[in-house]
Amino acid sequence: MLKILETPLPQSLLSYVAFRVAFRETFERMSLHKRSANDIGDAYGFLGEIPFLREVPPQVQLDLLATTWQRHISREAHVADLVDESVIYAVCEAAARLVEQDADAFVNLMRSGPVDMAVPVDSYLARELRLLYLELPNDGDFLLVSQFLDLEPEESRQQKIEMGVDPRRLESLFDLLGRWHVSSQFPARLKGLLTESEVASVTTIMHAHVSSST
Repeated sequence: MLKILETPLPQSLLSYVAFRVAFRETFERMSLHKRSANDIGDAYGFLGEIPFLREVPPQVQLDLLATTWQRHISREAHVADLVDESVIYAVCEAAARLVEQDADAFVNLMRSGPVDMAVPVDSYLARELRLLYLELPNDGDFLLVSQFLDLEPEESRQQKIEMGVDPRRLESLFDLLGRWHVSSQFPARLKGLLTESEVASVTTIMHAHVSSST
């Protein structure tokens, strides 16, 4: 299980829905841009819910989601780092936003997964998806990073301290901007989120995308 402080992210159908829909929406956007030969930068994916992380490559976003998902469903307890917290917030917000803006697309992304389920796609579902994150004891430091980008290093460090933000804790977010490749463990970490055929398809397309972009 994945804990923020001492509170675990509930291992529920709701968390499954949030992770699955966010993953598939990002993957579909990435695939569409690849087929249409458009700039992949337009398809920023679910982490675009956090302005500072909008430029993280989509394949890295999916890799991060898979890693956090694997830690979430693990029988062992894992303490969430700031990347995990960012992923949890973003998948909940991305899924809730899709419920509100395009319910049909939400249903299409949710169906045919490892879990056969049907839920009313309405404002109550959007609220419950957001509460998954909001009810956890986090401080949302990842939402503050953009405020420090235009400051001089020392001024930025001082302001972070004054706001109660540990500068060292933010380093993991900056590291994400320099990543491009996907972990070799990526397919295995999708167990329980995608079907075996979906994993095979995703792995093939992801490999082709990364290869053609380097």
